[in-house]
Amino acid sequence: MRDYLVSIITPMYNGVKYISETIDSVLQQTYPHWEMIIVDDCSPDNGAGIKKVKEYKDDRIKLIESKTNSGSSGARNIALKVAKGRYIAFLDADDIWHPVFLEKQLAFMQTKRAAIVFSSYKRIDENTKEDILKPFIVPEQVDYKSLLKSCPIFPSTVIYDVEAYGRFFFNEKMGSLRDDYVYWLNMLKKTDYAYGNKEILVDYRLRRNSVTANKMNVIIPQWKVLRKVECLSWLKSCYYLTCWAVISYFKYRS
Repeated sequence: MRDYLVSIITPMYNGVKYISETIDSVLQQTYPHWEMIIVDDCSPDNGAGIKKVKEYKDDRIKLIESKTNSGSSGARNIALKVAKGRYIAFLDADDIWHPVFLEKQLAFMQTKRAAIVFSSYKRIDENTKEDILKPFIVPEQVDYKSLLKSCPIFPSTVIYDVEAYGRFFFNEKMGSLRDDYVYWLNMLKKTDYAYGNKEILVDYRLRRNSVTANKMNVIIPQWKVLRKVECLSWLKSCYYLTCWAVISYFKYRS
């Protein structure tokens, strides 16, 4: 793999608690050719998160202070518009990359001759960083139809090739709920498969008391994606929503 630049997109909202660990995980990458674009989404924290980011003096870390709150989709789009990399990677402001994440994912992308790859990840307690659930091991590949049934793609595990795809932007009408899911659906309409690396390369902070609640709260938005965004029939939407509900139940019980 040649030394192409990777643009890392990080939206931040009230992120002071974890952003240092997230940035540190990027600084520890064995692949050094990256820029990290952090967009503070008008956080109501009196600038605490912004101040924390400014403590880092590495020129590869770039901070954008948004004056309006537009959700994770809007914050990501702000970063995407200025990203200079051949590759786009996503890293949420409370997640942690393993040191070999970029190196492994870029090599995996080359091996698979893929335009988009994602990886397996650990699910850890937000404070103690102990495992809450077993690591989530991703399937070898997904396409558009399988993604309608279930989404194994977690944003902080993804890298995609801008030259192969073009630059994709998030649907800001989705706000911060299901915006990433719609993003992957749109991308997979342009290619056959996204490829999953079964190696665990990311730590995902997961709140213990919200594992079930989050899924309950997202049922209606999931239905709206199927019916209003993807324009599927009522019958197909019922089928895919049922698949999603069943698969999600077992995903968070293992």
